[in-house]
Amino acid sequence: MKFEFKPSFDKSIKSLPKKDKTAIKELCKSFIDVLESKTSLSPGLGLERLRKDFWEIRKGLKLRVIFRWQNDYIELILAGSHNDIKNFLKNV
Repeated sequence: MKFEFKPSFDKSIKSLPKKDKTAIKELCKSFIDVLESKTSLSPGLGLERLRKDFWEIRKGLKLRVIFRWQNDYIELILAGSHNDIKNFLKNV
């Protein structure tokens, strides 16, 4: 499994408060650990398919990460709120 953090992801995380940045980093690490079979899938990750290849994981109700999953390749695209993800999907 290969992972890529897109420039849009890096840009989106820079605008978050420090507490949220830390939470997003922990969320991504947990997700990668699950995919590399180091741990089992926790319902707390909130893994959900949004559209064809687009998925999201979330930390609570506030923080979300959208990614594209194609075969063994995952592109982490954006971190933000529900509205940030919704706006992104409108433009895809």
